[in-house]
Amino acid sequence: MKSTLLTFLLLCGILMAHAQSDDRVFKPFKLDLSLGAAIPAGPGSKGGGLISVEPKYAVADQFWIGLRVEVAAMVRDFTEYDGYGNSSTTTKVSASGSYVATGDFYFTTSDFRPFIGAGAGLFSLASEDVDDNYGNDNSVASAYKFGGMVRAGFEVRHFRLGVEYNLIGNTVLQSYDSNGNPISSPFKNSYLGIKAGFVFGGRRL
Repeated sequence: MKSTLLTFLLLCGILMAHAQSDDRVFKPFKLDLSLGAAIPAGPGSKGGGLISVEPKYAVADQFWIGLRVEVAAMVRDFTEYDGYGNSSTTTKVSASGSYVATGDFYFTTSDFRPFIGAGAGLFSLASEDVDDNYGNDNSVASAYKFGGMVRAGFEVRHFRLGVEYNLIGNTVLQSYDSNGNPISSPFKNSYLGIKAGFVFGGRRL
């Protein structure tokens, strides 16, 4: 993720310098509104849904910065490991919110505009109540984690289609089995988003 963010910042610097030209094609403000599928990381996990809104500003016609606000609900697997190397899995429904600063680079200024992008920001993880196989009623408190995002897709006039991967660190629940052996139980928080939506604003001048 560090190399991705470094590349993103370098791209920002190059395009900021290019943005000094006044030969603009598009109006500088727009709003992306998208719906889609959220597919969590980890074997056995099941997809859910997401909704996001992202206001943007054009630093240059081919480079836009924004703030993505997104809510995703997914069915994830909670995997429990005991002190003997055994494991068991429980399925839980969970939610994630995010506030991510973004940057998109568009390869063209035509009506068909493929893009790549990246971002970084805070991910809000909802609390979890977990009943393990040893009769313990455990809970994972809600938390914020810093994470990153990479994406690619295209826009055609006011339609947008994209694929995003959200990189978020795991949450680990520490507990004990009936013999007092420690149990390490991870939640995988990263997820893939497949999104379609509409672009409001940003029209040609």
